[in-house]
Amino acid sequence: MPALAGAALLFPVLLVVVVAGGSPPAGAAVGGFGQGLRAGSVPARYVALVLRAGSVCAAAPASVIAAQIEQESGWDPGAVSAAGAQGIAQFLPGTWAGWALPGQSPFDPAAAIAAQGRYDCALAAQMAGWQRQGRLPAGLPVTALMLAGYNAGPFAVLAAGGAPDNGQTPGYVAAITARAGFFADSTGAVAGGSFAAREIAAAESQLGVPYAWDGGSDTGPTPGVCGPDGAGNDCHIVGFDCSGLVLYAVYQASGGAIALPHFADTQTRGGTPVDPRSMLPGDLISFTNPGESVAHHIGIYLGGGQMIDAPESGELVRVDSLSDSYWQTQQWRVVRYR
Repeated sequence: MPALAGAALLFPVLLVVVVAGGSPPAGAAVGGFGQGLRAGSVPARYVALVLRAGSVCAAAPASVIAAQIEQESGWDPGAVSAAGAQGIAQFLPGTWAGWALPGQSPFDPAAAIAAQGRYDCALAAQMAGWQRQGRLPAGLPVTALMLAGYNAGPFAVLAAGGAPDNGQTPGYVAAITARAGFFADSTGAVAGGSFAAREIAAAESQLGVPYAWDGGSDTGPTPGVCGPDGAGNDCHIVGFDCSGLVLYAVYQASGGAIALPHFADTQTRGGTPVDPRSMLPGDLISFTNPGESVAHHIGIYLGGGQMIDAPESGELVRVDSLSDSYWQTQQWRVVRYR
């Protein structure tokens, strides 16, 4: 249950950190929790929501988000605790008001899981900041501190120098960190020094960066171009479009040896063609509308049925599930660069 204490103070300071910064907070490594979700571990109707919430920052990957929901509500969107916490993520009303968008309900899983991801990552940034300032021990895992803050309140964590010994919070943290391994995808792992690992790391370093039409270069996000439909404001946004994110990741992974064009269709006309049934992490996937021949979107395969991509105007670089019905209706072209 997210504690109310300190939530109002955190919100105005930390929201900028979460949605504007692409890199995880210092100290936020979460080795051992894995990436993505193990097939069948999360109720199907919540998979995409958990993956998106788990793409906001490194300290709160999808596996931790899932374990936290299981601990909080047992996946019951109508849950109400004796303390008055509500919904699948068990927000107290006072805390919910600071993290929800106008008109949203904590009993709506789409709203609550997204708010959980934002709040988790704001807490992680706060905890990492206190570690840099020497106010919390540097050796404590940021994910554990984040979870303690979610349960007891961030200033209770600060006062205790870690998880408060209140008869609840240490067990809460231990249960979630132990259970996260159950939810994590363990397939398709890539060697740490491989091209694919470097490519994925480069792309993941930009999670949370805004979409900007025609944005992105070999060296990072750039101002977008104002275009038709939803891209009318994109010239005022610094970020990536789908192909901009891909060319950045490939350029970084190859040490500048591979400079792809800024066009989704062309990016999968080179490289080594791959049967979609034999995809490996790091492969590029472009998508074409049925009956057409030119791809309109591209992403980087992460394994476990997920990709990282810059989806569309108004959205952020994120992790998407390829089991979503939209992607399943598209024609896929897969290539591999090494």
